[in-house]
Amino acid sequence: MRALLLALPLAALMLTGCSNDKPMINTAQSLVMESAVLSAGIITDDPVIGERDGQQRAASVLYNQRETPVDVWYRFYWYDDKGLEILPYERPRVSRVPAHSSVEVASQVGNLTASKARLYLWLQE
Repeated sequence: MRALLLALPLAALMLTGCSNDKPMINTAQSLVMESAVLSAGIITDDPVIGERDGQQRAASVLYNQRETPVDVWYRFYWYDDKGLEILPYERPRVSRVPAHSSVEVASQVGNLTASKARLYLWLQE
């Protein structure tokens, strides 16, 4: 019984640590690139968000530093000011980045509450 009484405050502390008002996703991280992409010679910057035709648009330029073209898979995820994901998710897309060249990848969303975007890059095996 004594052990149970000592464990209750610890359990309550652990439960309060789980309930917070912050979003679980860190929307400040706007670029996620698997290590294989960097190993393949692809570099990029964080996506830039702007407006085009009354919609939010995120774009990023992929640079290929190698002698061979690289097929890069990507997906943009959109978030509102509170860090909540905007659905539906876009389907994954692929872009071939020519040797020693660059390609712009972009996403456009009609949801006007969209204010942040995350670009996820990977290579298909």
